[in-house]
Formats: sequence, structure tokens, C-alpha cells
Amino acid sequence: MKKKSLVYSADENTFAKEISILEKPGEMRILSNPIAWKIINLLSGHPMYPAQIAKELKIYEQSAYYYIRKLLAIKAIGQVETSFVRGGTAKLYKTEYPAFGIEMNWGERKFEKARNDSVNHHVSTFFQDFIDDGSFNGTIVVGAPEPHGPYRSSARDGHYATQLAFFLGSFCGLPSNFVVKLDVDANSEKISRTENIISIGGPGTNIITSEFNRYLPIRFDETNFWSGLIAPHGRTHTLDNHGVIAKIRNPFSESLNVIIIAGVRSAGTKSAIIALTNHGNEILKKFGEYKNWALVVQGFDMDSDGKIDTIDIVDGISTNSL
Repeated sequence: MKKKSLVYSADENTFAKEISILEKPGEMRILSNPIAWKIINLLSGHPMYPAQIAKELKIYEQSAYYYIRKLLAIKAIGQVETSFVRGGTAKLYKTEYPAFGIEMNWGERKFEKARNDSVNHHVSTFFQDFIDDGSFNGTIVVGAPEPHGPYRSSARDGHYATQLAFFLGSFCGLPSNFVVKLDVDANSEKISRTENIISIGGPGTNIITSEFNRYLPIRFDETNFWSGLIAPHGRTHTLDNHGVIAKIRNPFSESLNVIIIAGVRSAGTKSAIIALTNHGNEILKKFGEYKNWALVVQGFDMDSDGKIDTIDIVDGISTNSL
């Protein structure tokens, strides 16, 4: 016998158990015997002595020993311990495997990478342009933590990329290339013209977000990035915990896409990250197939523990034109 893992699905869940593969006809004949099979099932519940097996199955103790020897020979059961009883020894046995089977040398198929069942088609549609053959196809850009850019600002929200990475990893694989860059490096390498981009953080602290800001359906105020977001018809969103999630076709290359996840302050960026990763199925319902899309969210700390735990949608727009 050889041991493998039996993987199967039931009720939308995936399970695995050890299975012993029978390799010889003689092994199959032993397990196909009704009494041997009863012993296998009996010992799968808890270890037993031969005398207990004989009593339970209402067979002679010699018969119990006979089948135990056969099952030991094919390693279907194993000895747990030995006890000394009335001048003799009594051995305790148990079943070794939860499954037995036969296997042909063909028919294997490779499973796709595990997917997060909680991710529905709204999320899949939103990220479909960033997934190629099951792996992430793009670069995540975060603001540099040192003073940089025209405002000599330091980003404080780059670590939020970890939350996003865990979320993406639940439904797509990791590519061979390194997927995270600082905005200063992304800017010098001019990846905004060559790669799909997810940019985290506002334009005041992330050069790449600043580069795309003017093309967003809901954008940061160009006169003062920290003053808030400007939506169509003059609506503004100026609170620290206001954040925007936007997806647009790359204005420099129609074959590429850009996602911006940013806030008026770092609290707003965190609100947007939580909205996308924890409530993506809900907030992306209206995304559809629009080329350009933006949503303003607001995060709240409802239980006053210092952590954002509730997200509200406060504004949104979908369009097929820049």
C-alpha cells in the first residue's frame, strides 16, 4: 500500500483525508471480505482488543485473530499498545487509514489555485484586467516613507498594501516578478506607461496617484490635494476619513488599467482599503463593465476602539469616458 491524500468537494467546501492505495489483488481480496471490512470499521471508531472484536461481531476469537493477522499484513490496521493480562499479553489495534482505494496510472488533473468563495462576480469583474492566467498582472505602488515629491511629503499608508495583498492572494496567484514599488521608483521607471497599476495613497504623498488624479471621475482638489475630493456637479468630500476607490483605463495606453485607492488623509486611505477588501462584494455591485468608475467611502469607528469597523458609501460615478 502507498499513502496519498484524497481531496473532494461537498456542500461548496473542500476536504482532504489520507487514503491507502491498494496495489495488489490480494490486498483487495482481504478488504473485500465482509468480516475484515467490519473489523476495519469497528477499529476506526476506537482501538480494541481481539477479544472485544470477537464479542462485538459475535465471532470466535480465533477468527478475529485470523483477520487481524491478514489486516496487519497489508497495514490496514496497526498495533497501538500491549497489555499484560492474566499471565499473557493482549494487543490493542486500530485502523490506520480513513480511506482505502485502487488507483489507475492515468486521469490526474491539476487543481487551479484555491479561490476565495466569498469573492463574487462583482469583485472578479473589477479585478479581471489585473489577472492573467490566474496570476496577478500589475504593480502595486505605495508612497515612499521619506520626504519626496514636490511637497516633500512622507507617506504613512504604504503598509495598507499588506491588507490588499492578502485579499488579492485569496483569488489570484503571485507572479514571478516583484509586484510592489515605491512611487519614486515607479516614477523613474515610467511604469505608468507599461503596466497595470494599483496605486495606494493620495496624490500628496504618492507621485503615481498624482499623475493619474486629473483623469479620475472623482478626483483630489488640484489646488490642495489635502483639502478633499471633488465629484461631478461640485460635490466635495473633505473629511479625514473620506476615501476614494477608482478604476480607469490608463490614459497613456488603452490596453492598461489603473486602480486608485486613496484618502483625504491616511484614515481615508484605510477606509477605502477596508471597503474594498472587506465589503467588495457589496460596494462593487454597480461597477459592471464601465471603463471609468469611482466611489467615495467613509469609515467609522462605531465601537470606539480606535479601529474603523463600518463603511458607508457617500458618492459614486460610472462612465465610459474620461
